Amino acid sequence: MSKQSIRFYHDHEVRAVWDEERSKWWFSVLDIVEAITESVNPRKYWSVLKNRLKKSGNELTTRCSQLKLTAADGKKYATDCFSQDDIMEVVKVIPSKKTTEFLEWFTYSDNTIDGRSKKKAYTFIESNLVADKDVGTVKALQQIHAYIFGGLYDFAGKIRTKTISKGNTLFCLAEYLPQNLKTIEQMPETTFDEIVDKYVEMNVAHPFMEGNGRSTRIWLDLIFKKRLGMCVDWSKIDKNEYLGAMVESQMDSSKIRMLLKQALTDRIDDREIFMKGIDYSYYYEQE
Repeated sequence: MSKQSIRFYHDHEVRAVWDEERSKWWFSVLDIVEAITESVNPRKYWSVLKNRLKKSGNELTTRCSQLKLTAADGKKYATDCFSQDDIMEVVKVIPSKKTTEFLEWFTYSDNTIDGRSKKKAYTFIESNLVADKDVGTVKALQQIHAYIFGGLYDFAGKIRTKTISKGNTLFCLAEYLPQNLKTIEQMPETTFDEIVDKYVEMNVAHPFMEGNGRSTRIWLDLIFKKRLGMCVDWSKIDKNEYLGAMVESQMDSSKIRMLLKQALTDRIDDREIFMKGIDYSYYYEQE
């Protein structure tokens, strides 16, 4: 059960692990207890609730499995987990005003565009889609975008022809975008600073109508992997710090350089690092 995932419910991590043999996800009940009750001691809360369920003859506790999940200290510990179907039953017996909202999020998250594209993103590393010679090119970025959003957006993999903005940020005007992308593609990428410069410029260009951040972060990791033998452990970069640094990077890229450098790891072939990166990448995009 090495395939692990992190989903985010109102900034709370909900860890999960994939059971290949039975083809199902198992979720940490402690994470869910903390998310919907905001208990300062979710472990104790769950222990009391579990004993109460046992005494009442509720058979839910017999369907609980202890599986190893990665904790905040990077180590794996045996954790009480329930399958996706059973989690819905567990949540219903937890007294909380957030129960209904959580179940709506939990039940439908995989049916949204984000949920479906995230599943595809998990498998990107195994696709071998981007040839080594293409890493760092616009073509590679288009391939990544098309893979993740294919069948979900009719513009998947296509360079936008309309000018877009987000908040107070206006991205590259559509009429200048083709030439701008050629210039970015030709930028050097032999050092850490050069790679970050290229990443920042691609973010300013924002070549797609939607899905730029998620695609470009994978693109950045491919460049780091090829040129430096490194990748980013995105779980080490706080969401708000990252978003703020990316806005600042249009004028001053020092903050994003610092955040990326501190999060670099040589675990480039570690599937868990990649999947965790996808989890956090999608989390950055949540409003």
